[in-house]
Amino acid sequence: MTEKEFKVFHHLSQFVSDHKKEFVEKVLSHRTHHVTVVLEDIFQSQNASAVIRTCECMGIQDIHIIEMISKYEINPRVLKGANKWMDLHRYHTPGANNIEACFSHLHDQGYKILVADPDEDGASIHDIDVTDSKIALLFGNELRGVSPYALQHADQKIRIPMYGFTESMNISVSVAICLNSLISRLHASAMDFGLSEEEKNYIRLDWFRKIVKRSDLIEREFLRTIQ
Repeated sequence: MTEKEFKVFHHLSQFVSDHKKEFVEKVLSHRTHHVTVVLEDIFQSQNASAVIRTCECMGIQDIHIIEMISKYEINPRVLKGANKWMDLHRYHTPGANNIEACFSHLHDQGYKILVADPDEDGASIHDIDVTDSKIALLFGNELRGVSPYALQHADQKIRIPMYGFTESMNISVSVAICLNSLISRLHASAMDFGLSEEEKNYIRLDWFRKIVKRSDLIEREFLRTIQ
């Protein structure tokens, strides 16, 4: 965080109640980059929004959205504002292989990419070692499932054990089950999977800007006084 950003943060903090600050710190203490979720060509806005809301509730800070065929849309009634507390990374360059771009970025960041697929040859989500490496969970299109490219280039296939006649679950339910399994075991482990102090500082500033009403005007006036 730069000196100017540090000063802006402390100025905005005057407009945030102690109760809200305590809540921010509580949420930040559980936030993680260790697990992230990737959505590939989700076309129903209620599904994408439900997934984002679930991820925010589970402490996930990042979601990666691949748009090859379907454009990412939101449903505000389902989302409940969850997206404003998270970092959404969209891969939607026309004519480009946005799946490849996403995979390359995730691998550069040290993520192991796990593709959710109902086939029996995938490993159970409950057997995944949560401390082995950072994990990116990819979920495919509601009708077609995961793309052939994603299946071929992912590091591993995972599945949710199911015992009924129906072969698949709604995507938001699948995400919730997978994250509950991984995050619960992370919290039970001795691993430090939380954010660094520098990462927390940037997120605090971003959140304070969203919490404080008319923060843009307040910040602009404050910067005039220190220039």
